Amino acid sequence: MQRIRPEDWYSVRRLDDGVTAISEPYIQEFYRCNVWHVRGRDGDMLVDSGMGVVSLREWVPLVTERPLTAVASHTHFDHIGCHHEFECRAVHAAEAGLLANPTRENTLADPYVTDGIFDALPPEPYCSACYAVKRAPATRILEDGDVIDLGDRRFEVIHTPGHSPGGIALYEKATEILFSGDIVYDGPLIEDTYHSDAADYLASMERLLALPVRLVHGGHFPSFGGERYHQLIRSWLDEKQKI
Repeated sequence: MQRIRPEDWYSVRRLDDGVTAISEPYIQEFYRCNVWHVRGRDGDMLVDSGMGVVSLREWVPLVTERPLTAVASHTHFDHIGCHHEFECRAVHAAEAGLLANPTRENTLADPYVTDGIFDALPPEPYCSACYAVKRAPATRILEDGDVIDLGDRRFEVIHTPGHSPGGIALYEKATEILFSGDIVYDGPLIEDTYHSDAADYLASMERLLALPVRLVHGGHFPSFGGERYHQLIRSWLDEKQKI
């Protein structure tokens, strides 16, 4: 399989509201994490950091321009691969142990990371069988209701267990923007990992349904508006009621 040069590994797209979308286009869409960079007056926020097979700090200069907090929406391999590159790292208390001591098993690299998740491989010396997430102990432990303050922007931490025990969403009330992680996005949701919980997932979705949302930037797949957001959640809840 073809290998991609490091300078070509990432795609960077500037969006509205001071948000930049960073992605790894050579990872197949289902496995490809959305990395979100948010510009603030006093500092920036990074929501997730991708798979870590190519350095973000070296090849995406945007993430080095200003003080930055790297937030983990949760600790699966595709979301925290570059967290070790950043001095300030935040994660929910329920998954702080995973960020500090990742293994192939507890990050789901085993069984998911194979050459088959790529359309083209990362540069040498990447090896799927050797892949591992590096330790990145949190410098800030998050709880429900905490705020990540960028000076002129405030993002509330919403604990959304279900997909994983320490999953979080980040909500900016002033703009009604939600960074939803993997609890909800416009694609097939994953509800059966080793630490997923059906009752928690249901409670998280019911809570999110009541949230006024204008725009959603999810952990996977394209962003979408508030109408689609409420439609997705209602459809998911309706399906659960049929079971």
